[in-house]
Parts: sequence; structure tokens; C-alpha cells
Amino acid sequence: MFRRKILDELNRWKEKKDRKPLVIRGARQVGKTTVVNMFSKEFDQYIYLNLEISEDREIFENNQSYEQLLDGIYFIKKKKKNSKKKTLIFIDEIQNSPEAVKQLRYFYENSKELFVIAAGSLLETLIKKNINFPVGRVEFMVLRPLSFEEFLLAIGEKESVTILNKIPLPDYAHKKLLNLFHKFVLVGGMPEVVKKFKETRDLLSIDSIFESLIISYLEDVEKYYSTNKNISIMRFVVQNSFFEAGNRIKFQGFGNSNYKSREINESLQLLENAFLLQLIYPTTNNIPPIILNRKKAPRLQLLDTGLLNHFLNMKDDIFQSDDINNIYKGKIAEHIVGQELLTKSYSYLHKLCFWVREKKQSNAEVDFIIQHKNRLIPLEVKSGKTGRLRSLHQFIDKAPHNLAIRLYAGQIDIYDDKTINKKKYKILNLPYYLTSKIDKYIDLYGE
Repeated sequence: MFRRKILDELNRWKEKKDRKPLVIRGARQVGKTTVVNMFSKEFDQYIYLNLEISEDREIFENNQSYEQLLDGIYFIKKKKKNSKKKTLIFIDEIQNSPEAVKQLRYFYENSKELFVIAAGSLLETLIKKNINFPVGRVEFMVLRPLSFEEFLLAIGEKESVTILNKIPLPDYAHKKLLNLFHKFVLVGGMPEVVKKFKETRDLLSIDSIFESLIISYLEDVEKYYSTNKNISIMRFVVQNSFFEAGNRIKFQGFGNSNYKSREINESLQLLENAFLLQLIYPTTNNIPPIILNRKKAPRLQLLDTGLLNHFLNMKDDIFQSDDINNIYKGKIAEHIVGQELLTKSYSYLHKLCFWVREKKQSNAEVDFIIQHKNRLIPLEVKSGKTGRLRSLHQFIDKAPHNLAIRLYAGQIDIYDDKTINKKKYKILNLPYYLTSKIDKYIDLYGE
């Protein structure tokens, strides 16, 4: 067990006066149950319910009053009601019981002294059954694979974490952190994989875990659909998503198939609801708010870069390269940056975004757009300081500010430059491993 930063968010939730039952979402095997078990140490009493177990599930399905339900929970789990004890009730795999979802509102309305957390990986199966979470009576957090900082903590690199959080980063730490980041790119952030790597420090030893994770995700397909045709489409989409990761995609003809646009779109949306991937839509805005244009082709981001590397057999290329931007046409570098940007927030609404300008004679595309206070900041993932930045220049020319960011394999650097149209701007160059610290570096250098 290793510490996750979401524990800090859970402690803030615990201290809220207007606290509501919390639903933790996320893909299978990202560590939801482990996190809540660790969090339970903050309480006097812990009641764990796993709704994959019939005895636990039946507590919610006896058509009884809320008071009888609560009495049943305490009785079955051999606990005692005590208003002086801080009690955490964790309802795991809640997607197995629509009745349990309905009961969350009564925990909020009738038992505000209790701390209630629910978790599930396939909650969209409830949405298909028109079972919705009680509006206004629950709140959500999303748990994703480990961030680079969490990875360092997990493998025992506490001093590296201390240095990573020193703003600005001292030059002497760059080489070691870049090497550690390369290991992170190879291993990824799935907790079971990281645990095995910590124990063995052997990249070959984690292959079997990657295999079992991918197979388990393919087997989950049968839980989304009941017809053989739809199951076949979903399996196709899961497997081909690995080949399309980092690309802008079209639903019609996805993976060189003859499936209809509607069929592919439905499958991708279900996988997105299960947090196995994200469809990253572009914006054409240069000023806040970020308005996504869902009529334009999205870019595909998968759950974890380690899984992607394993599926595509990229490990040797990454291991031998001194710059991940040289691998797979730069898609691996963009993908891990996207993964790190996602870990900056636990909000269910947190989405990645990129910028486009599409005209008949010339197109422009910036890898990511992030909002920092009242500005939309363009972020490019490029090799070296001489990489072509024509698209970034077009964004800056229209933006009401003069700051851009480049993530690369080099050290921290900031310098003045001019766009093709002679607009002066600053470009802040940061090493890949500082992706999660971008906001702090903007505050330091970009005001």
C-alpha cells in the first residue's frame, strides 16, 4: 500500500460542514478500494460493504425502510450504533445494486453524522437502466492511475519528491528526475504494476500484469451489452483504441472498419464513462471559458501510458531513447503529458483540451490548452528548443497575453521570442516531469 494524494482531498471532504455522501469513480484496478481502506484509519469505526457479495447486496434489496436498512447494516457487520464514534460506511461496487444508489439520498437526509463513500467501476450500466444518482445529495471524485509524484513515492524516492516540489527545481536534479520519468513512462501508473515494479525493479516482471489488465478490460465488455453484435463492436473498439491513441479520430470507419458512426460513438462513450479512455475535443477559443467544439474530430487518450506501451510493444524504443518525443512520432510524450494533466484534478468535470484553427488553405493545432486564472495558455510537447512552433504562434497572435509553454527533455528555461507576425511573447520551457507543477511555474515566471 502506498499513499495517494487523493487522501488529502478525502480529508477535506471529511471536514466539510455540508458534507454529502461521496461517490468515487474511476476505471477498474486504479486503487479505489485501497484508498478508502487507508482513509478508514481516520475513523473510530469502519463498515465495509462489497455489493458483489450477495449477503451485503441483499441488505439494500429487502424493500425496507431506511431505519431498518441502517439497523441491518450494523447487525450484519457486527457493529454498534454510537453517535460519539466517527463511523465511515464504504459501499464498494455499488453498480451491482440500483437500490443502494437510491438509498444514498437518505444517508444525506437522515444520517448526516455518518461518513458515507460509495465506489464503482461500471456505473454507466446503471445509467443505461435509467438509474441516476440522487441529484444534489451526493458529490463525486475521480481516481485515476498514479501520477509521476505518486509513482516516486511508491518506489521509495522520497528525496526526489522533495526536490520535485522545490520551486524552482535546482539544475542538479534534472538528469535523475528525467531518468526516473522515463521509468514512469515505461511502467505507467496502474497500482498493481507499480507495486510489482517496486518489488522487482524488473520491467519484464510487469508484462504478465499488463496482459491480465488488458484481458480483464476486454472481458468487462460483456457487462456493457447483451447482444453478441454489440459485444463484438465493443471488443473491436477496445483493441483498436490502442492503435488510435494520440490520433484525432473519426467515428465513421474507425480502425478501418465498416461499423456505423453511431455504433462506434456509442461504444467509445461507454468506455469513456468507464474511464478507460477520454475523447479530447478541441476548442477554437483564445480566451476563457474553454468551449469544446464537439462537431470537430476528437483526439483519443487512453487510461494509462504503461498499458499503451505494452500493447504497442514500445518498451525497447523508450528504454533506448534519451527523449520520449522521438518515440512513435511524439505520441507517447503527448500521451503521458495528457495523463499527468488529468491527475491534477479529481473533479468529474475535468477534461483535457487542445486548440485548432481549421481553414481550407492552412490548419493549426496546439497540443493542449490549459486555463490558468483568466488566461488560456497554449502548451506544446516538442523536442528541443528549436522545434517548429507555427501553430503556437497562431494561437499567441490572437491571444490577449504573451505566454506559451513547451514541455521537452531539457531543463527549465524562459526566453523572449517573436511570432511569425512579430508579436513578442515569452516561452516557458519545462521538462516533461514538471507537467503537474505547471501552475506554480506560471505563477513564478509567467506573470
